Amino acid sequence: MNLLERMKRAFSTMSSWKPEEIKQTLLNLDVSLEEVTAFLRDPAGKPYARKVLYQDDHVEVIVMNWSALACAPHDHGQSAGWIQVLSGRTKQTIYRVENDSLPEPLFTETQNKGSCFFAPVRGVHQMAQEGGEPLITLHLYSPPIRGMKVYDLEACAACIVSTDCGAWWPDDQKQKVKEIQLKKKRT
Repeated sequence: MNLLERMKRAFSTMSSWKPEEIKQTLLNLDVSLEEVTAFLRDPAGKPYARKVLYQDDHVEVIVMNWSALACAPHDHGQSAGWIQVLSGRTKQTIYRVENDSLPEPLFTETQNKGSCFFAPVRGVHQMAQEGGEPLITLHLYSPPIRGMKVYDLEACAACIVSTDCGAWWPDDQKQKVKEIQLKKKRT
């Protein structure tokens, strides 16, 4: 059975989409780098290129091939999920966001090949390739991402992006569902 068939079987038989249960399903799939290689695309000047491998009403699985560019700080809308590092190493910065204020970095951590880490609902983070080895990640979100908010820290703004945009400020105006002016936090 190939990877896509295994995903369909695993996710279509689930009765609960709680974070720990979807993580266990992801780990049980035991996805290898070799299985996703055919789905990898060139990032073409963006932080990453992504390919949705599986999606239903409850979950979506995406493989990402990263460039040397960091993605913008972003959340995942009303979705929670897990990110598994299949190749390379990623540097992740976690942010705190209060109301309509500019996100503030809390801490930065490194996740190595084999790591599987949580992305909570409305949690804001930024990722980038760390080191010389290509970064390939597998993302599992429940429900599928809708209403992702991307932050532009220099412009002190955020926008809700369409589902065909990644974690970067959209070049195409059609990918901006809503733009939000943020407040700088007073010191």
